[in-house]
Amino acid sequence: MFGRFRGAGAPKSGQPRSGRATALLAASATFSVFLIVALVAAWSVFYAPGPQARAGEATIVTLPSGAGVSAIAANLKAAGVIRSTDMFKAAATLTGADRKLRAGEYEVPSRASLRSVVALLVDGKVVRHYVTLPEGWSSAQAVDILMAQPILTGELPDTPEEGSLWPDTYEISRGDTRASVIARMTTAQADNLARLWAARSPRTVVKSPEEAVILASIVEKETAVAAERPRVAAVFSNRLRLGMRLESDPTIVYGVTQGRPLGRGIRRSELDRPTPWNTYQIDGLPPTPIANPGGEALAAVLNPPVSQELFFVADGSGGHAFARTYDEHLANVARWREIERRKAGLPPGSPPPAVPGTSPGVPNADPDAAASPQGVVVPPGAQVIRVPQPAPAQ
Repeated sequence: MFGRFRGAGAPKSGQPRSGRATALLAASATFSVFLIVALVAAWSVFYAPGPQARAGEATIVTLPSGAGVSAIAANLKAAGVIRSTDMFKAAATLTGADRKLRAGEYEVPSRASLRSVVALLVDGKVVRHYVTLPEGWSSAQAVDILMAQPILTGELPDTPEEGSLWPDTYEISRGDTRASVIARMTTAQADNLARLWAARSPRTVVKSPEEAVILASIVEKETAVAAERPRVAAVFSNRLRLGMRLESDPTIVYGVTQGRPLGRGIRRSELDRPTPWNTYQIDGLPPTPIANPGGEALAAVLNPPVSQELFFVADGSGGHAFARTYDEHLANVARWREIERRKAGLPPGSPPPAVPGTSPGVPNADPDAAASPQGVVVPPGAQVIRVPQPAPAQ
């Protein structure tokens, strides 16, 4: 019995088990060391500084909508913001970011780590671009603004109708078409005009939304002081009720430039030139707006304050002096001319400074177009009235 026990090979069988255990332990230790080394390497790659930007302090990368992790990785690699597509895909998968990456335009800082790049795409911190159409700018100027934006695409075959755009700041993305931005401006104008028209006062003189835009565009161009818009709107409303011509300088300019800046004073020949917009020559409103008015100008026209004022002229402070009577207005004009003299360094009572290219003493007149005693001209800074010139001395 004892012989059989010994013959069973107990001592011999123990030795192989010990060897296998040792081998397994050695292999496990080797794998652990390898795994630790691999994790340390991956960790260092994940947090280590990335590539230097090829130009400047950042790289702009655009990731299209619907792109998968592989396409995003290839895009980033091509732009030079990551070193390895495989490492990016592994990092995105292991962190769960592969299901959260967002399309858009990104500004990746130079030498951003892989961790920073992944976090940037998950947070969706895209580059944001804006374009602003200021109140009172024409549709031709709106086209200029959009054509100057290099991130927009496409042409605008036609200039939008005057007054059809809503002045505001719009967010745009790289690759947006200019036509799509115009469509947004047009939609915003229609929506806001409908809202303001629904809240109009019975005091308004305009009979349609279209007339409201026309009159508001003139108000917008007459003053840059927001607080004055209601008073200017009231002046023009009063004049329309009384059958007086609006006699607004900006309408002359629009007839000459079609929405571009004139860049000089109005000439007498332009004052006398009949155009569809020259409210010194036509009764009532012009046929179209002369700019794209904003909400405040439209609200002023649709809800004008109660007022008896019929005139206004520049007051030297950037605003205007308003008057109910023509005599009051002439006194305001005289004060404005005295301010012009002081600014020009001229003695009191001397003729006001002449506009370059115009005749002295006849503001905004052509040199060969002297005013007659019965003639009517625009005094310096006057916005709504033609002031008779005194008879020449005999």
